Amino acid sequence: MISPFLRGARCLLTGLSLLGHERLRSFVLLPLVINLLLFGGGLWWGGSELSAWLDAQIAKLPDWLHWLHWLLVPLLVAAAALVTFYGFSIVANLVGAPFNGWLAERAETLFDPAAQVPERPLWQEVTIAFASALRATLYFLLRAIPLLLLFFIPVVNIAAPFIWAAFGAWMLALQYLDYPLGNHGIDFSEQRRAHRADRARTFGFGCAVLLLTLVPVLNFVAMPAAVIGATALAVERRRTAGVAALR
Repeated sequence: MISPFLRGARCLLTGLSLLGHERLRSFVLLPLVINLLLFGGGLWWGGSELSAWLDAQIAKLPDWLHWLHWLLVPLLVAAAALVTFYGFSIVANLVGAPFNGWLAERAETLFDPAAQVPERPLWQEVTIAFASALRATLYFLLRAIPLLLLFFIPVVNIAAPFIWAAFGAWMLALQYLDYPLGNHGIDFSEQRRAHRADRARTFGFGCAVLLLTLVPVLNFVAMPAAVIGATALAVERRRTAGVAALR
């Protein structure tokens, strides 16, 4: 039996496999263009800043920890990549929020043809999607700033990349699951309660999305693949709840 963590990760593979589906193709194109532009800019900016940032962090190490240089450099590179990619992922999701909502709505018809998504006027759709993305961003920032400070505390900064990776994976899951759940009028606080009740599957999905954002070339399709994968997870979760209610 597949563990909940792996079932969550598998949902992202489902999203990747459906990127070229004829019923989703036109909805995938615009988020893909947004991702290309923003992540391309993130790579250019991040690459130019990374070297100076690394030198500054290594210089702050106490003398007795300089022997850890060989270990800390790759960890700090990974941490910088995570911060850069996640930061630009936030911007990409803010810009692409309405389009991602439509993609989630269309993807849901593939996983559950009987699903009924409430119809709203275009202006309301855009407003709700953008407001939801802003709430998720605020939720992220209130927690990310204290965690980022860990990178500047000697000794503690050794563990900081791992803490940030786990936090980033969880936030990516919340961010993308907001699209299919928000389409059904489920607010962000209610969503978080559902995620806590299904923690392993949610975290598995987030870890898979995080890994995808770090793979060159594939990271450009991370946003539409994650939206479709999140929709698959939301439908799977709804079916699981329905079966449990029948028992």
